[in-house]
Amino acid sequence: METTHGTRIGVVRETTPEERRVALVPKIVPSLSKQGVQVVVEAGAGAGALIPDDAYVDAGATIGDPWSADVVVKVVPPNDAEIAKLSAGQTLIGFLAPRNADNKIGALKAAGVQAFAVEAIPRISRAQVMDALSSQANVAGYKAVLLAAQESTRFFPMLTTAAGTVKPATVLVLGVGVAGLQALATAKRLGGRTTGYDVRPEVADQVRSVGAQWLDLGIDAAGEGGYARELTDDEKARQQQALEDAIKGFDVVITTALVPGRPAPRLVTAAAVEGMRPGSVIVDLAGETGGNCELTEPGKVVVRHDVTIASPLNLPATMPEHASELYSKNIAALLELMLVDGKLEPDFDDQVLADSCVTREEQS
Repeated sequence: METTHGTRIGVVRETTPEERRVALVPKIVPSLSKQGVQVVVEAGAGAGALIPDDAYVDAGATIGDPWSADVVVKVVPPNDAEIAKLSAGQTLIGFLAPRNADNKIGALKAAGVQAFAVEAIPRISRAQVMDALSSQANVAGYKAVLLAAQESTRFFPMLTTAAGTVKPATVLVLGVGVAGLQALATAKRLGGRTTGYDVRPEVADQVRSVGAQWLDLGIDAAGEGGYARELTDDEKARQQQALEDAIKGFDVVITTALVPGRPAPRLVTAAAVEGMRPGSVIVDLAGETGGNCELTEPGKVVVRHDVTIASPLNLPATMPEHASELYSKNIAALLELMLVDGKLEPDFDDQVLADSCVTREEQS
């Protein structure tokens, strides 16, 4: 789609239930305008994040039809009705779930849309500012601890009172990526005694850097791109038994373990849950891919063996203001790579753009 007056960026209103984030916040608009870009925002696009249309207008954007823009920016993957609003030659940027079996990549390609999936941005130093997975995982890790504290029957910090001393809660985080590290740091701030575990032993120093102890089970399953690989059957058996024994000693367990493109690994067995003290809490952040706990019910809070198991879905959407702000900075940085004198001219020799582009006209 050719432009004569600079590229138009369209910011759409998310229609997925409970999704309150928006792809661009007003404070990003002036920096895009300086690059010769026009920003058009769908009416009510920022309402979920409590951002009124007037805030966009004051920042230099216009309220109108974002689906006719050269570039459409979203948060969650588009549904069929939204894809039908797109035309050949347009560019779409957002979470597109390219590793999911039910993704919409084929439909976008059939529509002639050039699409960039933020999940596919390589985890290299230069691309950190564009890493939307990490920015949103930070939000999820933080909120997971608050949810655990809310559901817990015990204090997180040690309290010394006239009625006696209360010991600090013990918190175990399984899976120490961005969400896990943020969970450890947040639990530590609340006064918990924290421990982290991951199948990638090289993250032990990161765990210790946020004041937590490292749980060493003697398993090394480091994979590509900073992710863990899938364990062998023998490793799974050894890990399961060791974790089952360890988990019983913790008041709170927060799980964040994911393997890209595969069901979440089962780390917390029913037997481990049964062995935990009554009143303990598990927050399972892997519910969208099946959950890390055997007794997890994705999207629900249940009590099993007197242990509360919470599996919230899309936690970043529950903190839409800051989650949107962080995501906007990711999108703006990615757009900056694509724009030349206000026109969209992505250089596919650039690793970031080549890796994140999941469909384009040149592809067969």
